[in-house]
Amino acid sequence: MGDAEMSVFGQAASYLRKSDKERMEASTRPFDIKKECFVPDPVEEFVKATITGRDGDKVTVETERGKILQQNPPKFDKIEDMAMLTFLHEPAVLFNLKERYAAWMIYTYSGLFCVTVNPYKWLPVYNQEVVAAYRGKKRSEAPPHIFSISDNGYQYMLADRENQSILITGKGLPHFLPDLVQQKARAPGLVPDHS
Repeated sequence: MGDAEMSVFGQAASYLRKSDKERMEASTRPFDIKKECFVPDPVEEFVKATITGRDGDKVTVETERGKILQQNPPKFDKIEDMAMLTFLHEPAVLFNLKERYAAWMIYTYSGLFCVTVNPYKWLPVYNQEVVAAYRGKKRSEAPPHIFSISDNGYQYMLADRENQSILITGKGLPHFLPDLVQQKARAPGLVPDHS
């Protein structure tokens, strides 16, 4: 789903997915998988580094020396589903969540799960335009969002005639529950039409 298709999300689009330009820049940025890595950092947990030399068990990087973990190619920066990362480890997950959060993309998939980072401010990603944009779409057809999880559960319930559950952990329940109830209350067939 490129920029043109993302227009159905209105002003929420930039909070949900990287632009075509940003994706193109990331996919064409030079990257040497044998030299790019993450190293522990006392302030930021892990930082990106470039290996400048090796001597036996010693590795020299442009930042602090230490245990190294391979870095993912730039095309995976701000990836929507972290299960797709070439190298899936703590620094890669933390870096991806940090980069998405810095761009106010607070929703990220991790396999079957939708991870949300609290923005501590209201973002325009909960209006009716966004609800409508997610309605009837498969999870892979739209950016990560709690509405996608909710709508997919609803669609599976209708198709399979089986109960569905959504598990919200952490401090998100008071925040997400009203949004989910609002979205499902507007689902076709749930609210009688008295017109």
